[in-house]
Amino acid sequence: MPVDPHSESARPGSVGTAQQARSVPAQQGPVEPTQQALIEAEATPEVTGPLAGDPLSLGLPSFIVGSVALGMVLVGFVSPLGTGASLPIILAATALGLIISTFWAMAVGQSAVALVLGVFAGFWLSYAFLILGLTHGWFGIGLADLKASQELFLTCWIVIMSMLTLATLRLAAAFTAVLGLVDVALILVLIGVIQNSPNLLKAGGATAFLFAAVGIYIFFGTASRVTGGKAMNLGRPVLKS
Repeated sequence: MPVDPHSESARPGSVGTAQQARSVPAQQGPVEPTQQALIEAEATPEVTGPLAGDPLSLGLPSFIVGSVALGMVLVGFVSPLGTGASLPIILAATALGLIISTFWAMAVGQSAVALVLGVFAGFWLSYAFLILGLTHGWFGIGLADLKASQELFLTCWIVIMSMLTLATLRLAAAFTAVLGLVDVALILVLIGVIQNSPNLLKAGGATAFLFAAVGIYIFFGTASRVTGGKAMNLGRPVLKS
Protein backbone atom coordinates (compact mmCIF):
# COMPACT_ATOMS: atom_id res chain seq x y z
CA MET A 1 0.00 0.00 0.00
CA PRO A 2 1.29 3.56 -0.75
CA VAL A 3 2.58 5.49 2.24
CA ASP A 4 1.71 9.12 2.83
CA PRO A 5 5.01 11.06 3.00
CA HIS A 6 3.46 13.37 5.61
CA SER A 7 2.27 10.55 7.89
CA GLU A 8 4.05 9.58 11.10
CA SER A 9 5.02 6.19 9.70
CA ALA A 10 6.94 7.82 6.81
CA ARG A 11 9.18 9.88 9.10
CA PRO A 12 12.75 8.65 9.64
CA GLY A 13 13.06 6.23 12.52
CA SER A 14 9.33 5.82 12.95
CA VAL A 15 9.29 2.27 11.56
CA GLY A 16 12.12 1.13 13.80
CA THR A 17 10.48 2.72 16.80
CA ALA A 18 7.21 0.94 16.07
CA GLN A 19 9.00 -2.37 15.68
CA GLN A 20 10.86 -1.85 18.95
CA ALA A 21 7.62 -1.01 20.68
CA ARG A 22 6.11 -4.25 19.44
CA SER A 23 9.15 -6.30 20.44
CA VAL A 24 9.27 -4.99 24.02
CA PRO A 25 6.57 -6.58 26.20
CA ALA A 26 4.40 -4.17 28.08
CA GLN A 27 5.04 -4.01 31.81
CA GLN A 28 1.95 -5.08 33.70
CA GLY A 29 1.34 -4.67 37.37
CA PRO A 30 -0.53 -7.07 39.62
CA VAL A 31 -3.95 -8.01 38.33
CA GLU A 32 -6.84 -7.03 40.54
CA PRO A 33 -9.13 -9.87 41.70
CA THR A 34 -12.10 -8.44 39.83
CA GLN A 35 -10.03 -8.03 36.69
CA GLN A 36 -8.70 -11.57 37.07
CA ALA A 37 -12.27 -12.89 37.36
CA LEU A 38 -13.23 -11.06 34.17
CA ILE A 39 -10.22 -12.50 32.35
CA GLU A 40 -11.07 -16.04 33.50
CA ALA A 41 -14.71 -15.58 32.54
CA GLU A 42 -13.72 -14.46 29.04
CA ALA A 43 -11.23 -17.30 28.67
CA THR A 44 -13.71 -19.95 29.80
CA PRO A 45 -16.22 -20.85 27.10
CA GLU A 46 -19.83 -20.80 28.21
CA VAL A 47 -21.39 -24.25 28.35
CA THR A 48 -24.51 -24.49 26.24
CA GLY A 49 -26.80 -27.22 25.00
CA PRO A 50 -27.55 -30.47 26.85
CA LEU A 51 -24.63 -30.01 29.29
CA ALA A 52 -25.66 -26.55 30.45
CA GLY A 53 -27.17 -26.24 33.92
CA ASP A 54 -26.45 -27.28 37.49
CA PRO A 55 -25.85 -30.99 38.28
CA LEU A 56 -27.12 -30.41 41.83
CA SER A 57 -30.61 -29.85 40.44
CA LEU A 58 -30.73 -33.64 39.93
CA GLY A 59 -28.20 -34.77 42.51
CA LEU A 60 -29.89 -33.16 45.52
CA PRO A 61 -33.37 -34.70 45.07
CA SER A 62 -31.72 -38.07 44.46
CA PHE A 63 -29.77 -37.73 47.70
CA ILE A 64 -32.76 -36.46 49.71
CA VAL A 65 -35.17 -39.25 48.78
CA GLY A 66 -32.62 -41.92 49.70
CA SER A 67 -31.83 -40.19 52.99
CA VAL A 68 -35.51 -40.09 53.96
CA ALA A 69 -35.95 -43.76 53.05
CA LEU A 70 -32.89 -44.78 55.09
CA GLY A 71 -34.04 -42.68 58.04
CA MET A 72 -37.45 -44.33 58.03
CA VAL A 73 -35.85 -47.78 58.09
CA LEU A 74 -33.52 -46.85 60.95
CA VAL A 75 -36.24 -45.34 63.15
CA GLY A 76 -38.23 -48.56 62.88
CA PHE A 77 -40.92 -47.65 60.38
CA VAL A 78 -40.58 -51.21 59.09
CA SER A 79 -39.67 -54.33 61.04
CA PRO A 80 -36.08 -55.67 61.04
CA LEU A 81 -37.20 -58.14 58.36
CA GLY A 82 -38.16 -55.22 56.12
CA THR A 83 -34.71 -53.62 55.94
CA GLY A 84 -34.77 -53.97 52.16
CA ALA A 85 -37.86 -51.75 51.88
CA SER A 86 -35.67 -48.75 51.05
CA LEU A 87 -33.67 -50.49 48.32
CA PRO A 88 -35.99 -49.77 45.36
CA ILE A 89 -35.65 -46.05 46.09
CA ILE A 90 -31.94 -46.22 46.86
CA LEU A 91 -31.07 -48.24 43.74
CA ALA A 92 -33.45 -46.82 41.12
CA ALA A 93 -33.55 -43.19 42.28
CA THR A 94 -30.68 -42.30 44.62
CA ALA A 95 -27.73 -44.27 43.27
CA LEU A 96 -28.73 -43.88 39.61
CA GLY A 97 -29.51 -40.18 39.98
CA LEU A 98 -26.20 -39.50 41.73
CA ILE A 99 -24.23 -41.39 39.09
CA ILE A 100 -25.86 -39.34 36.32
CA SER A 101 -25.25 -36.14 38.28
CA THR A 102 -21.60 -37.07 38.80
CA PHE A 103 -20.98 -37.48 35.06
CA TRP A 104 -22.90 -34.27 34.44
CA ALA A 105 -20.68 -32.39 36.90
CA MET A 106 -17.56 -33.86 35.31
CA ALA A 107 -18.76 -32.80 31.86
CA VAL A 108 -19.19 -29.16 32.90
CA GLY A 109 -15.91 -29.08 34.84
CA GLN A 110 -17.37 -28.91 38.37
CA SER A 111 -14.75 -31.06 40.07
CA ALA A 112 -15.83 -30.38 43.67
CA VAL A 113 -19.46 -31.22 42.89
CA ALA A 114 -18.41 -34.38 41.04
CA LEU A 115 -16.26 -35.35 44.03
CA VAL A 116 -19.12 -35.12 46.53
CA LEU A 117 -21.78 -36.65 44.28
CA GLY A 118 -19.50 -39.48 43.19
CA VAL A 119 -18.61 -40.44 46.77
CA PHE A 120 -22.27 -40.46 47.78
CA ALA A 121 -23.16 -42.53 44.72
CA GLY A 122 -20.63 -45.10 45.86
CA PHE A 123 -22.02 -45.06 49.39
CA TRP A 124 -25.63 -45.65 48.39
CA LEU A 125 -24.78 -48.28 45.80
CA SER A 126 -22.55 -50.19 48.22
CA TYR A 127 -25.24 -49.96 50.92
CA ALA A 128 -27.76 -51.56 48.56
CA PHE A 129 -25.30 -54.33 47.69
CA LEU A 130 -24.58 -54.89 51.39
CA ILE A 131 -28.25 -55.40 52.25
CA LEU A 132 -28.93 -57.55 49.18
CA GLY A 133 -25.76 -59.57 49.69
CA LEU A 134 -26.39 -60.26 53.38
CA THR A 135 -30.04 -61.07 52.77
CA HIS A 136 -29.50 -63.46 49.86
CA GLY A 137 -26.05 -64.80 50.75
CA TRP A 138 -24.38 -63.44 47.62
CA PHE A 139 -20.88 -63.02 49.04
CA GLY A 140 -20.58 -66.22 51.06
CA ILE A 141 -20.82 -64.40 54.40
CA GLY A 142 -21.93 -66.73 57.17
CA LEU A 143 -24.36 -65.91 59.98
CA ALA A 144 -21.46 -65.56 62.40
CA ASP A 145 -20.04 -62.70 60.35
CA LEU A 146 -23.22 -60.73 59.66
CA LYS A 147 -22.62 -58.25 62.47
CA ALA A 148 -18.91 -57.86 61.71
CA SER A 149 -19.73 -57.25 58.04
CA GLN A 150 -22.00 -54.34 58.96
CA GLU A 151 -19.35 -52.94 61.29
CA LEU A 152 -16.75 -53.19 58.52
CA PHE A 153 -19.03 -51.38 56.08
CA LEU A 154 -19.84 -48.57 58.52
CA THR A 155 -16.24 -48.12 59.66
CA CYS A 156 -14.94 -47.81 56.11
CA TRP A 157 -17.55 -45.22 55.20
CA ILE A 158 -16.98 -43.25 58.39
CA VAL A 159 -13.33 -42.91 57.33
CA ILE A 160 -14.27 -41.81 53.80
CA MET A 161 -17.03 -39.39 54.85
CA SER A 162 -14.84 -37.84 57.54
CA MET A 163 -12.08 -37.39 54.99
CA LEU A 164 -14.55 -35.80 52.57
CA THR A 165 -15.86 -33.47 55.26
CA LEU A 166 -12.40 -32.18 56.13
CA ALA A 167 -11.34 -31.93 52.48
CA THR A 168 -14.33 -29.78 51.50
CA LEU A 169 -14.31 -27.20 54.29
CA ARG A 170 -13.89 -24.48 51.65
CA LEU A 171 -17.41 -25.19 50.39
CA ALA A 172 -20.38 -23.29 51.75
CA ALA A 173 -21.30 -24.06 55.36
CA ALA A 174 -24.53 -25.84 54.33
CA PHE A 175 -22.54 -28.52 52.51
CA THR A 176 -20.26 -28.94 55.52
CA ALA A 177 -23.36 -29.36 57.70
CA VAL A 178 -24.68 -32.15 55.47
CA LEU A 179 -21.37 -34.00 55.49
CA GLY A 180 -20.93 -33.54 59.24
CA LEU A 181 -24.41 -34.88 59.95
CA VAL A 182 -23.72 -37.87 57.70
CA ASP A 183 -20.62 -38.59 59.82
CA VAL A 184 -22.68 -38.37 63.01
CA ALA A 185 -25.37 -40.68 61.62
CA LEU A 186 -22.85 -43.30 60.56
CA ILE A 187 -21.12 -43.21 63.95
CA LEU A 188 -24.44 -43.59 65.79
CA VAL A 189 -25.46 -46.51 63.60
CA LEU A 190 -22.05 -48.16 64.07
CA ILE A 191 -22.29 -47.92 67.86
CA GLY A 192 -25.89 -49.13 67.66
CA VAL A 193 -24.81 -52.20 65.71
CA ILE A 194 -21.92 -52.91 68.08
CA GLN A 195 -24.09 -52.55 71.18
CA ASN A 196 -27.22 -53.96 69.55
CA SER A 197 -29.05 -50.79 70.63
CA PRO A 198 -32.32 -49.93 68.84
CA ASN A 199 -32.28 -46.46 70.42
CA LEU A 200 -28.93 -45.60 68.85
CA LEU A 201 -30.18 -46.85 65.51
CA LYS A 202 -33.21 -44.61 65.86
CA ALA A 203 -30.91 -41.70 66.73
CA GLY A 204 -29.00 -42.42 63.53
CA GLY A 205 -32.29 -42.38 61.61
CA ALA A 206 -33.27 -39.05 63.17
CA THR A 207 -29.88 -37.64 62.11
CA ALA A 208 -30.56 -38.87 58.58
CA PHE A 209 -33.74 -36.78 58.60
CA LEU A 210 -31.65 -33.78 59.68
CA PHE A 211 -29.15 -33.99 56.82
CA ALA A 212 -32.04 -34.60 54.44
CA ALA A 213 -33.61 -31.36 55.74
CA VAL A 214 -30.39 -29.42 55.11
CA GLY A 215 -30.29 -30.98 51.65
CA ILE A 216 -33.82 -29.69 51.02
CA TYR A 217 -32.71 -26.18 51.97
CA ILE A 218 -29.79 -26.38 49.54
CA PHE A 219 -32.13 -27.71 46.85
CA PHE A 220 -34.47 -24.73 47.24
CA GLY A 221 -31.50 -22.45 46.61
CA THR A 222 -30.47 -24.46 43.55
CA ALA A 223 -34.04 -24.53 42.19
CA SER A 224 -34.41 -20.79 42.72
CA ARG A 225 -31.19 -20.11 40.81
CA VAL A 226 -31.90 -22.40 37.85
CA THR A 227 -35.42 -20.98 37.46
CA GLY A 228 -34.17 -17.40 37.30
CA GLY A 229 -34.49 -16.46 40.97
CA LYS A 230 -31.97 -15.38 43.56
CA ALA A 231 -29.53 -17.78 45.18
CA MET A 232 -30.11 -18.56 48.85
CA ASN A 233 -27.49 -17.95 51.51
CA LEU A 234 -25.66 -21.23 52.16
CA GLY A 235 -23.34 -19.81 54.80
CA ARG A 236 -19.67 -18.89 54.84
CA PRO A 237 -17.07 -21.61 54.33
CA VAL A 238 -15.28 -22.82 57.41
CA LEU A 239 -11.97 -22.33 55.61
CA LYS A 240 -11.38 -19.34 53.39
CA SER A 241 -9.38 -19.61 50.18
